Amino acid sequence: MDIQEQRQGNVMVLGPVGRLDSLSCRDFEARLLGALNESKAVLVDCTGLEYISSAGLRSLLVAAKQARAASRQLALAALRDNPREVFEISGFSAIFAIHATVEEALASFT
Repeated sequence: MDIQEQRQGNVMVLGPVGRLDSLSCRDFEARLLGALNESKAVLVDCTGLEYISSAGLRSLLVAAKQARAASRQLALAALRDNPREVFEISGFSAIFAIHATVEEALASFT
């Protein structure tokens, strides 16, 4: 998995590309937690995310807990059908702010 990273104003945007599973989740989690330490707002652009496993969900949950504890904002955007279904079935769609587009997500940050 590749992780694209770019800053959009005050928001750090991370874009995982490929599969977020047990093989890639440690690197992704480290990058995500690092972004939360450096930025008050982090957006995970899921445009290129093809698949997410329970290990990937765990990485996002760890980040959500850290974001909440540090008063940071964390959101997801542009989930494809398969990852969206995983989020809905697992109940994670109730944990995260999930936006239809990156633009919508960027506009939501205060």
